[in-house]
Amino acid sequence: MKILIYTLLGLTTLVSSQNKAKKEAETAAVVHKAKFEPDDGKCLFFIGQDLGAIGGLKDYNDGYVDHFPVPAGITAYTNFRPGDESFGHIYKGLDGVTTTDNWGAGDCNMQLMLDDPKFAHCSLAIGLELVNHEGATARGERDSMIIALGGWIKGLGERPVFLRIGYEFDGHAWNHYDREEYLTAFKRIHHMFDSLKVENVAYVWQSTGNGSDQEELANWYPGDEYVDWCGYSYFTNPDEEMLTFARKHNKPVFIAELSPVLPGDKGDESFLSNPEIAKHAWETWFAKFFNLLNENEDLIKAFSYINVDWYTQAMWKVNETFDNVDSRIQKSEYVSEKWINEVSKEKYLKPDENLWKKLNAKK
Repeated sequence: MKILIYTLLGLTTLVSSQNKAKKEAETAAVVHKAKFEPDDGKCLFFIGQDLGAIGGLKDYNDGYVDHFPVPAGITAYTNFRPGDESFGHIYKGLDGVTTTDNWGAGDCNMQLMLDDPKFAHCSLAIGLELVNHEGATARGERDSMIIALGGWIKGLGERPVFLRIGYEFDGHAWNHYDREEYLTAFKRIHHMFDSLKVENVAYVWQSTGNGSDQEELANWYPGDEYVDWCGYSYFTNPDEEMLTFARKHNKPVFIAELSPVLPGDKGDESFLSNPEIAKHAWETWFAKFFNLLNENEDLIKAFSYINVDWYTQAMWKVNETFDNVDSRIQKSEYVSEKWINEVSKEKYLKPDENLWKKLNAKK
């Protein structure tokens, strides 16, 4: 009898240990998730990156959402650059947040979009530019702007906001950030938002997606405690260094800027309004991108497509990369059909009343 009792006790202990281990494993699987990170196999699709490109408004009515369903998120831009000039626009700082401003890349006004019922359940991705002012931000000279932006984001309630601080930090030819000042500014914004109890924000650290190896990325990394998501830009099928880096640090990836730029001689290579080019673009660029997503479902959890005729905007018509690009999906029936077939799949989260609850669930 004692042997039987001991055996039963042993089995009970074994089962209990197994259940405990299972629960610990399940807990660990949940705890590792980042702020607003969807489950594996799920993905957030954003559209950007100006009012005309996004559309859906009275005065901006030929953008993406005028032709296709509203995606899970929208992308917009602002800055801490008071006094600087860009294509005739003098920055005030926080341009494009509550006012309509155009610094050469289309009209921007986040509040205008978020006030429209079409975007009631959308998340928001913000590109925060610090060019020429990372030092001032690091020294506390832009604290009033940090407080104002933090208060505005906090005022959005449960709406998830993905903040890309000093995006494309390694775009040395155009952003020319000072590394130490950039890192200090990134951390300062994070600390001040924490002090303001801004809880509906995820911090995205975004590279250009080209040229930086693992050592370079490590040198510019603010640290695991400051970064929720790793991000990069995808234009001419860039390298995948950031994917490798993100896996090392157990961070999800946000492809925060995405638009087809096809290699070739000058001309119509990237104009989707041309049927032959559109078909070529799908086969050589779009298909490769979606394959990348499908092959990395556990890692790439968000992307933002830039749906714009780049060559008509002042900033880009003088840019060698984008001066011959029109990436508006609606301009091609061929691309539109294939695009909708893809983004309508269950893996791409939809902007309904349950989306924020899913993203805000305790991880």
